[in-house]
Amino acid sequence: MREVADQHVHSATGERPIVRFARDEAQALRPLDGRAPFRAVRELVRRVQADATIELDTKSYSAPWRLIGATVAVTVAGGRVSIRCRGDEVASHGETTGRRQRVMDAARLAGIGRPRFAVSEPPAELALALAEPELLRPLSESERAAGGDWS
Repeated sequence: MREVADQHVHSATGERPIVRFARDEAQALRPLDGRAPFRAVRELVRRVQADATIELDTKSYSAPWRLIGATVAVTVAGGRVSIRCRGDEVASHGETTGRRQRVMDAARLAGIGRPRFAVSEPPAELALALAEPELLRPLSESERAAGGDWS
C-alpha cells in the first residue's frame, strides 16, 4: 500500500494520498496511551449440542444440560466466553487458546443421567400412569356391538 497506492496520484484529488495524509491528517492523530484502538467483541448464535456444549472456533464450552438442543447467544469479549439464553447469562468461561480444546464445568452437568426418584417409589402421577388401565365400559358391550362372543 505504501509503495503503490500511497504514491499513485488520486484522480479525484489530484494528489498522492501520502502527501495529503501528512498535510491534513497526521497532526490530528494522538497516542492511545496503551489502550486498545477498539474493543473486540464477537456476538454469535450457537445450538447447545447433545454433549451439553457449544462449539466455537473448533473448541467446546459447556452449557447447562437442560439447554441441549436450544439456541443460545454467545458473546466473546475480553478473553471471556459468555453464553446467554433468553437474555440471561447461563454460563461463562475463560477463552481458551489452541484448537480442539474442551472447557467443561461439571456443575453444569449436575442432574443429567440421574433418576429423579427412587425406582421403588415413583411419584403418584407416574404410578397412576403405569397402572393397568381401567375399562370405560364392560367388554360385553363391545362384543354385542361387534355381533358375537369373543370368548
